[in-house]
Amino acid sequence: MPGTMPARKSPPPPPVARPRLELSGPKLASALESLAALAEDTGGVERYVDALKLKSALFARTLGEGRAASVGLADFRAACAWMSTVRRRIGPYVEPEAFETLRPRVAALLDGAEATATADARIAAFCAAFPGDRAHRWVRDLAAELLHQVDPERYPLMTRWMWDAAANTGVIREIWHGEDVDNMPIGVPDGYETFVVLREELAQFLAAHGIYRDVLFFADLLAARVYAGYIHEQGGTYLRADFANAEEPMLHVRRLLGLDGVAEDGRSRLKAADGTAVVIQDLPRLA
Repeated sequence: MPGTMPARKSPPPPPVARPRLELSGPKLASALESLAALAEDTGGVERYVDALKLKSALFARTLGEGRAASVGLADFRAACAWMSTVRRRIGPYVEPEAFETLRPRVAALLDGAEATATADARIAAFCAAFPGDRAHRWVRDLAAELLHQVDPERYPLMTRWMWDAAANTGVIREIWHGEDVDNMPIGVPDGYETFVVLREELAQFLAAHGIYRDVLFFADLLAARVYAGYIHEQGGTYLRADFANAEEPMLHVRRLLGLDGVAEDGRSRLKAADGTAVVIQDLPRLA
């Protein structure tokens, strides 16, 4: 129509501030060296990288490309067995009636995953659908695992053991550069951008040490080795129940990354609401 003014375009959103991470090269080098040595005794690093790739593929087949909205309880339970900080606590939510409420929450979390700018908002909405008490802190880990395992390229691992700003604990603290790190607050948020920067820093470190293939999974493995060292030396707080019986550091690594979903007797490590092991047919061993 003549005289009509063109519609104004909305201004682009301001760029998200990227946190600055002061990481210690020597601490990372020590973790990489110990990872290579310890993994050599149990099949080599490649074995664990391949296991992580299989785990991610399992999640993608189960929940990727819109399948979360119709995923069956048995398949979701199988996925839960591979999430170490979730599987002992999610039991009441993977009973038939309760799962009908959980499933759409999972679908909403994964819906629109291409837009990483909404990651923090979707995680917050997912967590807000559960009680906000200490007994449900695992919900954040569930959201982080689902996003990362279904789409590892877009979503780095964002579990609490990677970094929990409120508790001031996690991998970031263990590799932070500075004196008396244990007694200093690290003013870094635990949002999406922080974990993206962390993975970029780990990828650059790995590249400097000649590692260029499967970097997404190798970065997870290195991070797990860093935190496994902390657990092995001091014991975790919210992870103690899951890791207290581990006798060697690579077992800590496997458990942090959820690669021990099957116990030695063949039962899954997923716990039902009454605390008993959930029976899952044909659950494969990853590592």
